[in-house]
Amino acid sequence: MTQTISTPIDVDLADLLDDLAPDRGIWIDGRGRAAADGAAFHVEDPATLDTIAPVADGGAAEAAAAVDAAAGAFPGWAATPARGRSEVLRRAFELMIADRERLAALISWENGKALDDARAEVTYAAEFFRWFAEEAVRTEGEYGAAPNGGARTVVTHRPVGVAALVTPWNFPAAMATRKIGPALAAGCTVVLKPARETPLTALAIARILQAAGLPRGVVNIVPTTRSAETVTTWLDDPRIRKISFTGSTSVGRTLLKQAANRIVNSSMELGGNAPFVVTEDADLGKAVAGAMIAKFRNAGQACTAANRFYVHADVADEFVALFGASIEALRVGPAFAEGTQLGPLVNRKAVADVTRLVDEAVAAGARTTHRGTAPAVGHFYPPTLLTHVAPDAAILAEEVFGPVAPVVVWSDEAELLRWVNGTPYGLAAYVYAGDLQRALRLGEAIEAGMVGVNRGIVSDPSAPFGGVKESGLGREGGRAGIREFQETQYLSVDWP
Repeated sequence: MTQTISTPIDVDLADLLDDLAPDRGIWIDGRGRAAADGAAFHVEDPATLDTIAPVADGGAAEAAAAVDAAAGAFPGWAATPARGRSEVLRRAFELMIADRERLAALISWENGKALDDARAEVTYAAEFFRWFAEEAVRTEGEYGAAPNGGARTVVTHRPVGVAALVTPWNFPAAMATRKIGPALAAGCTVVLKPARETPLTALAIARILQAAGLPRGVVNIVPTTRSAETVTTWLDDPRIRKISFTGSTSVGRTLLKQAANRIVNSSMELGGNAPFVVTEDADLGKAVAGAMIAKFRNAGQACTAANRFYVHADVADEFVALFGASIEALRVGPAFAEGTQLGPLVNRKAVADVTRLVDEAVAAGARTTHRGTAPAVGHFYPPTLLTHVAPDAAILAEEVFGPVAPVVVWSDEAELLRWVNGTPYGLAAYVYAGDLQRALRLGEAIEAGMVGVNRGIVSDPSAPFGGVKESGLGREGGRAGIREFQETQYLSVDWP
């Protein structure tokens, strides 16, 4: 039975759930269905620990059925004129924006993030549909003459085929649309496995796409607790020609090994360990404001979240005082409590992982100089600032997926860059400096796919999102995003 909660927005959550994901079923060929073996799992509200709703638990049979539907729909969708695909995506964008409040409430309910965060996510997620609606009609090609004569070369791009998409729980709408948008724009059909913690948002997006005019079978959703079984079924199926995964580096490494068996086209957006650098001439007010966004958006549960703060010795005390005061002022609580700025972590394991990292850091000499408060019930962790952190501290080597900010003091730029780049990860980074030329020089010296220069957010649908080293392969968003779902073909034409 679903729960009824009083919210600061005019939404009845039980009614919302019945409207957006009425059967909580596996979405195949345009309709929901139960698992063949009757399996189901429960989605939990991480703020109250109450059950939201049961959801059908797909397995190998449902994974195969989803591919059947996607493969059956592929020829028709690939042959749909680009303008037709574009219009579906544009209508989906408009429907998401029109229903932003209800979608935000659903995200907050199953994910726990503050309502303002959820509203921002819906807007961001919808923008991927709008961006790729525009990119769908801008497929580029080339025409040229062979240098030795006798032929003309025509280069085109075609959809790669049926794409398997695997998305995480931290941005349940945006991670889905960031993959679905370019796949549909390119002419691919998809099967998608959302995270078990947040399947309801993905099911709602499937219904939005259907309302926008998407043909049946083009997008199929398999909620499941049997992730390995489901994804292995897809990677073993010769009709799957693409895998796009967002998640941990360890799981990405496993999927790449499986994909290698059939040489499946792969895109991986994996773990991060983002540095946040503050120079001695930085505007500290702006740096602190940026740090609050880069660290505490979604309670620190983002692969792009600032993970290591490197502050110049000349301004370290002032920065810590300002940053610490802002941290202590954060209002932590359930998303549906008035004024909440920071919600819970996603589950009990997440709290345990963050607790372990902080306890180990303190045992190694770090100090908890500033800390907020958090409710006793729910998967909450208080926002925390750690100082006196050694440059080689263990907490700096792991991705802290929570609201914890460790600060390291630096004075030598060459040494700073060794610390910043001394990680196998390279997704995002942040640099705050007064001298823009210096900020750009530092940004270019950092081994990361994305660098925020005097701003605390790097994600944008119009920009190529992705990392280097063990943070992934390929790019999502921007003009590069659609290329991840296309193959290049050229025709060599006899030319006397």
